[in-house]
Amino acid sequence: MKTAMIKISVAALISASAAFGAFAQEFTKGVVNKIDAKANKVTIKHEDLKNLDMPAMTMVFRVEDPALLERLKEGSKIEFVAERVNGKLTVTEVK
Repeated sequence: MKTAMIKISVAALISASAAFGAFAQEFTKGVVNKIDAKANKVTIKHEDLKNLDMPAMTMVFRVEDPALLERLKEGSKIEFVAERVNGKLTVTEVK
């Protein structure tokens, strides 16, 4: 009886983690070229942004949370998530 319950629990856990993985954001590698704290913008030279179907390039992104800019330094390598927020390309996460 315990073995059957363990198998069911493991199957449920695997299903839950697979479902969560489908919603996880994919991080993209890039290099910070410029930070404009007054305008809440950052210029990043990035690899392909698969979630936005965009090739590698250098571009300016908006940042909604100014605290995120405080963690960035020009010339630093980062991994980030960019999304369309109200029609604007926006960095939403950085690690």
